[in-house]
Amino acid sequence: MKISADFTVVPDDFAKAAAPEYRAGGVPVISFPFYIDEVDPETRYLHWTFTDPDSIPVCGFEWIHWTVANLPIDALMFDFNDSHALSIPPDFSRQMPSMIPEAVQGRNSSASKFLGRDNDPAVIMRYNGPQPPDKDHDYYLHVWATKEPLPGLNQGFWMNELLHKLRGCGEHPDQGGMFVTGRA
Repeated sequence: MKISADFTVVPDDFAKAAAPEYRAGGVPVISFPFYIDEVDPETRYLHWTFTDPDSIPVCGFEWIHWTVANLPIDALMFDFNDSHALSIPPDFSRQMPSMIPEAVQGRNSSASKFLGRDNDPAVIMRYNGPQPPDKDHDYYLHVWATKEPLPGLNQGFWMNELLHKLRGCGEHPDQGGMFVTGRA
């Protein structure tokens, strides 16, 4: 599997410099577009995490920006004549609940009880764009594809639950990833 985007630096609309209309609770909430190519044809479901390993020296842990599970590949509109058959469109995080209700999004680090943020699902259970406080950070998008949905994951799952389900799913998920930079 290959994961790619039309950029290496996250565009302003999806990150720290996002306009006020692209934010909720001060956080950028419009997810960026990306492509998933060369997926194992036997797989039927996509799952991903988008995290910031460079946040570890800043806050002591890897910041979770977005998690998705059990997205049926068949629910995505794609054109086999396109060089990028599977495309995740911009703002997919906010559109997905109404478009593909069987897919679920997990909590991000904004859901931490230590931050004291509002419990607004638009902020704590959707995409949170990069906002590095100290310097440019490298963010990692990791995508897995499985033949079967991962059982027991509901809206608001935690990332560790997703990783446990992937490890225990009884198959070797197809996977790929990419790094992108978020500007300080």
